[in-house]
Amino acid sequence: MKTKAAILWARDTPWSVEEIELDPPKVGEVLVQMVASGMCHSDEHLLTGDLAGVTPEPPLIGGHEGAGIVLEVGPGVYSVVPGDHVVFGFVPACGRCPSCATGHSNLCDMNAITATGMQLADGTARHHAGDKDLALGVGSLGTFAHHTVVNEASCIKVDKDIPLDKACLLGCGVVTGWGSAVYAAQVQAGDTVAVVGCGGIGSAAVQGAKIAGARVIAAIDPVEFKREKAQEFGATVSYSSIDEAVADLETSTWGRGFDKVIMAMGVGNGDALGQAFWLGGKRSKIVVTNIHPIGETSIAIPAVFLTVFEKQIIGSLFGSGNPRADIPKLLELYSQGKLDLDGMVTRTYPLEGINEGYDDMRNGKNIRGVLVY
Repeated sequence: MKTKAAILWARDTPWSVEEIELDPPKVGEVLVQMVASGMCHSDEHLLTGDLAGVTPEPPLIGGHEGAGIVLEVGPGVYSVVPGDHVVFGFVPACGRCPSCATGHSNLCDMNAITATGMQLADGTARHHAGDKDLALGVGSLGTFAHHTVVNEASCIKVDKDIPLDKACLLGCGVVTGWGSAVYAAQVQAGDTVAVVGCGGIGSAAVQGAKIAGARVIAAIDPVEFKREKAQEFGATVSYSSIDEAVADLETSTWGRGFDKVIMAMGVGNGDALGQAFWLGGKRSKIVVTNIHPIGETSIAIPAVFLTVFEKQIIGSLFGSGNPRADIPKLLELYSQGKLDLDGMVTRTYPLEGINEGYDDMRNGKNIRGVLVY
């Protein structure tokens, strides 16, 4: 079939919306009509090359934070049928590898295959432009398209009464931020929490910390609009920089330092992480959720405090969550009015507006921009 998709033909060039040819699903695969896709910063990493070597090379179709309606299933697919509504988990979950079997499906071994951008089952392409095979970006999903073919392992069935233009955020940013607070940082009632970077992931981390019962939630971001939104989501205090937050520790944490620090910047930076280390108090957890450029190989922290203050640095992918369990769970919290997805969607765009949407992201205008097809 023919459909439209946003193609990245080369690094540091705009997305090009073009007609493509899409093959039908093969064994274990699902054809989905996309309804909406969040514009996550991780797809910006495809354009800049920050993750070169662990993500596909152009030409590729971007997008991984998507939701849609199943149109067709290939042989051997049993978990979804045509007509089902699905959210994609950007990390596929096979349910059989050691990570999945021990409750860490966010680290499923199938994720290694997504670095090729090809289909997970046989390593070939279903998306084509002329005589070119098109890779799929983060997660081998290709949600920047009106239709896509993905592996069953990436599909999470959701209730049909959930608006898909909000549900799509659960494919990456919301679970990543919420889980960074609840799972990776293990925020508990009465904790003091600092969130560095208050875009899509940081806003979800603020909400996770609030739901977990934190008594102080500091939102740290240079963009005033994002700080204001963070306070709507539950932040109790805000700062324009890490240095400003460090200078105010006597007031915000009674001089003790934050119990939990969550790094959710658009692009990780070793110097900023070194600064943020000073935000944490004794036995604090510093959770690194944001992606650092692949070429960055060191950070500057006073390592002695890892021992004498028992500070911990913790990495977290997909918020250390479980897509099959956490996507439906968070959608239930949304239905109950306990999780604000509506407030996280700042603007919507058609597929043809993708470059405008990413310009707005770069200029700090959006918590999350969403493509609606």
